[in-house]
Amino acid sequence: MAAMNDMEKKLAEFKCDTNEAICLKLVRFPEDIDDESTTFHPEYSHQLYGDDEVAFGYKGLQIQLYYSAGNLSTLFKVKYSAKVTEKFDCVKPDDVESKIREIIPAGFCCNTDDFISLLEKEAKFKPFGSLQHTYKVHNEEAGEDLTYQIHKVDISCSGFSEYHERLQTFLMWFIETASFIDVDDNHWDFFLVFEKYNKDGETLYATVGYMTVYNYYVYPDKTRPRVSQMLILPPFQGEGHGAQLLETVHRYYCSSPRVQDITAENPSENYVKLRDFVLVKLCLALPSFSCEKLSSGFNEEMVSEARDKLKINKKHARRVYEILRLRNTDMSNEEKAREFRLEVKKRLYGPYRKNQRQLTKMQKCLKPEELASHISQIDMSLQHEELEKSYQDLLVEYHRVLERLAQA
Repeated sequence: MAAMNDMEKKLAEFKCDTNEAICLKLVRFPEDIDDESTTFHPEYSHQLYGDDEVAFGYKGLQIQLYYSAGNLSTLFKVKYSAKVTEKFDCVKPDDVESKIREIIPAGFCCNTDDFISLLEKEAKFKPFGSLQHTYKVHNEEAGEDLTYQIHKVDISCSGFSEYHERLQTFLMWFIETASFIDVDDNHWDFFLVFEKYNKDGETLYATVGYMTVYNYYVYPDKTRPRVSQMLILPPFQGEGHGAQLLETVHRYYCSSPRVQDITAENPSENYVKLRDFVLVKLCLALPSFSCEKLSSGFNEEMVSEARDKLKINKKHARRVYEILRLRNTDMSNEEKAREFRLEVKKRLYGPYRKNQRQLTKMQKCLKPEELASHISQIDMSLQHEELEKSYQDLLVEYHRVLERLAQA
């Protein structure tokens, strides 16, 4: 038993957290390669290395995936200080390298000198597609405003398919249920964010993030763009690029009479927060969402104007209304606060009302003992508690949007 414990301890020394072992980097200058401050790590690695996100067989494992900032030319290297050998009862180390090779496209470098030679060609890289929006963000570290551009691209753009293959590898590390898409389907639109910067008098571009949108057909002659994937790379997060990107995408599709509305596929909690902020910001300019109209309650004028001018569906328009109604409500006034609370809870109560209607139908067709069983599952006091919790959680979300709106 003691010998087994000793062996387990020795084997434990050869386990590595793959989220820490994987080192990602966007390289602009050769000196960035050895600069630890430019390194970032995945949030997830389970899709390649299993749910426990552990690689066995190495000490000091470092999986380097370095990308040139613009074209995303790739350097891939695996380093470690020690590796298990036959003395551990023929225990084999995990093949960490082949798992990375499954997701990165061919043409990557394994040699630092070769990668540096590719950096010298970055000045030739130019953003794909058509320019949709230019904006500036003040950078405290640089002490100046940095310029960013958003471009719209489709797969027919020369060189984009190869670039996208490299770009989408980031999804595996930062979107929990990410999957690669079939870019040969011409229903896809791509929106790319780039930083524009200077090096030795030349203008260069760094990849910041992107969004993929699939255009679904809606009978008889409309389309419904659905946001599929959205990622702002970690070095640029927290600077407002996501909001700029989503607003640009909305404005792009708003100009088309063929677009029914804009939706999202399985939106994450963070995406919902972002969408709330962007849609509220856009709806502030609509007459139907004026302070005077808000006090009269949610109505069809809001639904139709949000749909026609901003391609926002009824569900999202209602959410925008509630956020703006809260903004214009003096919650210290008991009567005003009560009016707001009851209106929101009336909407939230919808699923519970559905349960009540089903119960009424059951009363007509179920035996007494069967009915009693169903009734016991519907605890009214518990429903009221859940309703109140839903309302309070919603208030927190809405206040967060309004705080960001005040700072915009």
